Amino acid sequence: MRVGPRADALIRHVTAGALYCAMLFLISKVTFTHWIIVTGFHLSVLLLARYRYWPALALGGLVRMAYVSIDCYPQYGALWATVNLVPTIAYYMPIVWIFRERGLLFPRQGTFQVIGLVLCAFVVATMATGITLGQLLLTPLPPNYVLDYGLVVPRLVLGNLLGVLTVAPSVMVIAQLVSEAQGKWRSWLHKVVDSRLLFETAFLAIPVMLFVGWAGFRDAQNRPVAQMAMFLPVVFLALRHGWKGAAFAGTLASVGTMLLMPAKVDATTLQAETLVALAIATMLLVGEHVAGLHRRAEKERVDSRIAMALAQRNMELGESQLRGAAASLERTREAFDAMFNHLFARVCNYLPVNEDRYYRRLAESAKGELLLLSDAMHPLMYRDRGLPGMLSQGALARYLEAAGMAFSCDVRGPASMFHPAMHLVAYRLICDAVSDACALRNVCEVLVKVRCSARDPQRMTVLVQTIGDPERAAHIGWDRLLPWLRLLSSGLGRRAIEDRAATYRGVTRDRPLPLGRRLLISLQHPGQPHP
Repeated sequence: MRVGPRADALIRHVTAGALYCAMLFLISKVTFTHWIIVTGFHLSVLLLARYRYWPALALGGLVRMAYVSIDCYPQYGALWATVNLVPTIAYYMPIVWIFRERGLLFPRQGTFQVIGLVLCAFVVATMATGITLGQLLLTPLPPNYVLDYGLVVPRLVLGNLLGVLTVAPSVMVIAQLVSEAQGKWRSWLHKVVDSRLLFETAFLAIPVMLFVGWAGFRDAQNRPVAQMAMFLPVVFLALRHGWKGAAFAGTLASVGTMLLMPAKVDATTLQAETLVALAIATMLLVGEHVAGLHRRAEKERVDSRIAMALAQRNMELGESQLRGAAASLERTREAFDAMFNHLFARVCNYLPVNEDRYYRRLAESAKGELLLLSDAMHPLMYRDRGLPGMLSQGALARYLEAAGMAFSCDVRGPASMFHPAMHLVAYRLICDAVSDACALRNVCEVLVKVRCSARDPQRMTVLVQTIGDPERAAHIGWDRLLPWLRLLSSGLGRRAIEDRAATYRGVTRDRPLPLGRRLLISLQHPGQPHP
């Protein structure tokens, strides 16, 4: 059966008022002067409920207070019963309305300000104490009964304040967590269960409190110390997880302190209450600052991850442009070769033999320079044989061997699992490392090792080891080799190696050897999360 919008709104309001009234009856069973958690329940409801439901909440509170007034009318009289009819939540509505409208609690959509909650808790606790004292003034007391306000007022203030700090912060944390679900309850539940806050609360804070509580129950002399020690998990979780940790730990600490109370009126528990209430309020404020630091650090990590991804994409874009330029240069070289072959075939009968050989050498030299330039832009061997072939048979290996330098390489592991751009980065790093080591002309042997790890995190480790021998280095053709190496590398030395490696979250370690040096570079797979 379908109902109209007005009937639907009426059902919603009646349901809200009925639930609120039922909760008041339940919470009143565990409320006493040392621990007035019903005040925290009032504040939590006003913080979460929309303004249009406030009249329904006031009506639900009126029903509950009418029951109390009727029940206590014979004992306290008509005046007290009439004043008691005013719902307690109605006194707090103007305060919460001011805090909400002034942006002291919710400055922006989806944000929450803890300092506003703490300030509102103090104001509401003070007003609740004033309301209770006003009702005491109207309450008929037995003859010759003197009410010691010096004892009653501190109990009421601490009871209301601790009651608010016990309920309201944890309720706001739960409300924020529920709002993050956005209808995806299964993934949200997995996220909550896997959170470090829940883990450390369940397996660190609660066991510590249980141990402290057990020590307090076992020995009455240790009970005051155990009550005082309940604030320690509040400090721990606040420093670890900000105000959300302080809220959950504060609720547990408050409950633990009350469970250790030997009687409803206990001076030692009042002192423990004071410490726990101050610890919760202080750690909520400190926790908000800690949460701000965590958000700032997380933002910096996200920005760093975005910048790293952007740098990698720019590097891949640069390699793509170089690949296109190398292909175009290769086509130019082939066209140049075909043109010269055709030209020499036409004029070979008209040129002397010496001139023909001279021009052919010039043409071959020009084609070699074009091939060298094309291979420096983008290794042609990579397209056919990948990283192992590019290292063992590419331009770098050919130039070193042509100059008389010993060169060996070894590639192990699943290199094909890594992105092609990462292969090119490793090759560029090797060329830069070899060029930087050969700049002093004291290298006679180069050893390159590449290790690819498929374990998490997936890493590619590059080792470039150079060995120097003055006698063997004197027989190397440095005049030809160094220009070739400068063309294959960036020519910026160690700084270029570190910057290029850092683009892939790499780490460089340089270790001197008795006859040379060893450079170790570790690169992380782009798909791996940032540490």
